[in-house]
Amino acid sequence: MENQESRPAHGLVKRNVLLNPGPATTTDTVKYAQVVPDICPREKEFAGMMKQLRTDLLKVAHAPEEKYTSVLFCGSGTINIDVCLNSLLPAGKKVLVVNNGAYSTRAVEICQYYGLPHIDLKSSVYERPNLADVKKTLDENPDIYIVYTTHHETGTGILNPIREIGALAHEHGAIFVTDTTSSLGMIPFDMEKDNVDFCMASAQKGLMAMTGLSFIIGNTEEIRKSKDYPKRSYYCNLYMQYDFFERTGEMHFTPPVQTIYATIQALKEYFAEGEEAKFARHRRVFDAIHRGIKRLGLKDVIRHEWQSGLVVSVLYPDSPNWDFEKVHDYCYERGFTIYPGKISTTNTFRLCALGAIDEQDIDDFFVVLEEALRTFGIETCKP
Repeated sequence: MENQESRPAHGLVKRNVLLNPGPATTTDTVKYAQVVPDICPREKEFAGMMKQLRTDLLKVAHAPEEKYTSVLFCGSGTINIDVCLNSLLPAGKKVLVVNNGAYSTRAVEICQYYGLPHIDLKSSVYERPNLADVKKTLDENPDIYIVYTTHHETGTGILNPIREIGALAHEHGAIFVTDTTSSLGMIPFDMEKDNVDFCMASAQKGLMAMTGLSFIIGNTEEIRKSKDYPKRSYYCNLYMQYDFFERTGEMHFTPPVQTIYATIQALKEYFAEGEEAKFARHRRVFDAIHRGIKRLGLKDVIRHEWQSGLVVSVLYPDSPNWDFEKVHDYCYERGFTIYPGKISTTNTFRLCALGAIDEQDIDDFFVVLEEALRTFGIETCKP
């Protein structure tokens, strides 16, 4: 399928270093993987590519093929939350959302929109959930069938204790669903060891591909059981999409063709780099971010031992001259993107260790950030 001669020469695309929580910085080879001859996505050849893609995604999550499957959807990461919650809840049962941040709050909002019976077990966005509270809620509500939380709360950078939450869910006869959109493929994760029945992600995050393709990795038996659950959505029904894949090898509706080519290339590069090497690179970037904020006299807001190793929430400097938009634009014009915080009670911005970047990129960024602070007369508490 690939016509190498039709592609632009590598190196012609301006490289930006994205320190936002996704989409992530990509390699040129992933970008150019989208430049292919046109193809109808109903061709057997394309279906074969998607079959291999689904198998490779299981490997990223360490999900045994005999127990788990992956199901692709066209959309951003939020479509996965919608799909899991509306598709996997039997009649007469409840969802427990273990909520300590903006992205678990999104799951609560989806429950509200569908009118799903749910418990919003809300706790501080600055802390990990209290496992005793999770257990107490499960003890008192035997009708809970789905326990849901976010693995990595991207709004703050907190890494939640999913293995322990999953164990509590299973002890109480519930399934455990976790949003791994901003963690899968970047930090250690294992479906079996972490007691996860369903996880989810999008191509543009840990896989370092393009936006538009999302996927759910989940327990095949549970998906089949959901065939008889209440139907709450047509486009976003997990069993319907799974069944169509199994019968035809295709997505039920039009797939994001070019994004799938990019994702296949990104997976090749994922496996070529190697899981442990990739994890180590993200950690190097994370450590470089911490070195940089310390050198400039900035402060983060989350206890270091609770941080994921992927996102650092940085407090606005206590300076009357601080203006996030001005600093953002200064950095952006020089090839670096920073991102606003997601904590409603605290003014922060985020620096993220995602994408095809390494510690030298971070060192270069902090040179630019220091220039911006000096240019706008922003004082910090330098050590």
